Amino acid sequence: MSLQDPDCIFCKIIAGEIPCHKLYEDDHTFAFLDIGPLAKGHCLVIPKDHHATLATMPPELAGKCMETVTRLANAVMASLPGVDAYNVLQNNGEVAGQVVPHVHFHIIPRTEADGLGYRWNAGQLDADDAESLKSAIVDQLTG
Repeated sequence: MSLQDPDCIFCKIIAGEIPCHKLYEDDHTFAFLDIGPLAKGHCLVIPKDHHATLATMPPELAGKCMETVTRLANAVMASLPGVDAYNVLQNNGEVAGQVVPHVHFHIIPRTEADGLGYRWNAGQLDADDAESLKSAIVDQLTG
């Protein structure tokens, strides 16, 4: 049985209620061109089951999504001359930039001259903070 949200735009796309430029579909995933692309070939991979964020998605389904992301990214790169790099972006929650509350992975083809830029404002990890953070995370993983 498939989990769907009748109000979700991505669930409506999967159901065929909203048209899209479908690229790929299997039992677990669905992929299509983004209608607001950041670059030529920008596409999305989504699970067919509705999950708002990765926190609610079974790890096995996340794995299926990544298999599709890898396969599709290779196809996108091979089909776009001059593209030899890409970003995979996945946002969880509104503050992180998630607009549609259905897990989705962006594949964004990149070229040297695309003008998109990339901002990575790296900080510095404090040794004391690292130890307490490491302990808290490991406790969650093993607890």
